[in-house]
Amino acid sequence: MSTPSGSAPTPDRLVSLDAFRGLTMLFMASSGFGIAQIAKAYPDSAFWELLRYNTSHAAWIGGGAWDMIQPAFMFMVGMALPFSSSRRTAEGQDQRKLWLHTFWRTFVLVAIGVFLSTSAGSRPNFIFTNVLAQIGLGYVFLTLLVGKGWKVQLSAIGVIAVATLAAFVRTPIAIPETDFKALGVTEAGQTLNGLWAHWNMNANFAADFDQWFLNLFPREKPFVFNNGGYQTLNFVPALITMILGLMAGENLRANKTAGEKLGWLLKGGAICLVLALVTGTTLCPVIKRLWTPSWAFYSGAVVLWAFALFYWVIDIKGLKAWTFPLVVVGMNSIAIYVAYQLTAGWIRSVGRTWLGNGLFEGTTGPLMQSLLVLAVLWTFCWWLWKRKVFIRV
Repeated sequence: MSTPSGSAPTPDRLVSLDAFRGLTMLFMASSGFGIAQIAKAYPDSAFWELLRYNTSHAAWIGGGAWDMIQPAFMFMVGMALPFSSSRRTAEGQDQRKLWLHTFWRTFVLVAIGVFLSTSAGSRPNFIFTNVLAQIGLGYVFLTLLVGKGWKVQLSAIGVIAVATLAAFVRTPIAIPETDFKALGVTEAGQTLNGLWAHWNMNANFAADFDQWFLNLFPREKPFVFNNGGYQTLNFVPALITMILGLMAGENLRANKTAGEKLGWLLKGGAICLVLALVTGTTLCPVIKRLWTPSWAFYSGAVVLWAFALFYWVIDIKGLKAWTFPLVVVGMNSIAIYVAYQLTAGWIRSVGRTWLGNGLFEGTTGPLMQSLLVLAVLWTFCWWLWKRKVFIRV
């Protein structure tokens, strides 16, 4: 990882990408504004239930705004790749240096992911479901598709989708006597019937793989299941999301008018939505925690359209002044992600010490804690931006 303290962003930098990335990371750092906890005080309110659904993870099938954070982040990794590859080539880096950087970035991302998944104990926790580890695992494959054209890239998406579906469907479903509680299943809807049973929580192809793969690493106790149903092999279908981002990035760098680029984003989102509806009703359920192909298309549609809105407002209409609070964060997305993972609990604790427990108690207490963490982390990003320090891998 490097912490360059060189020049500020170039004038032709895509502000909409920085702003969209910043919004995504701020939403992540908000911890959902504590709304899931607040909503418990209003069990009969449809309004609070809607807010809760969009600020917490879906139990299994489906997903609201909160579940779009990781797809947006992974999409933007793909979108930024054509810009960074072009910049490195313009700087005179040969193919050898480009590949050395690719492998180094892969290693660092996976290593940070494992580090952030490890708590106090005698051994590192070798688990690869953290978003940085997932990006790292797919990054080399993504790089192979840079500049290969939309036909090759679409073919890659098709192969990944078909291979993923085949792997799950060909794996026998759990027998009726299976003790799902012993596999961490705690909520209704995490076990399914019929064809959908191939995607039951912690009883599927990817879960079987992890029960073998993760036990190859030294562990304090054998790995049995992931509490949330997330799996290492999610990075394979998640490549669909990153490839969509790559295609969007190459579209934005193409010799087209701004209107044509916007049209591509809107049409791409529409195609993804159709694919999500078709696959999600016939071939596989829409499950973020397994990154099913239907989820990749569904979240891809949402992210494409959301970014299209940012691109239209910021880069086409030229309304950029309001983006400053977002850009400050978007230009240091790795920094705020790692800082949030490592310091959110500490910030809450120090806040109670200096501001008193009363501010963080009662119905609005979770909201106040979230706003405190958000304010501190934004200030940290602003401090880095002010000093022209942009932490990149």
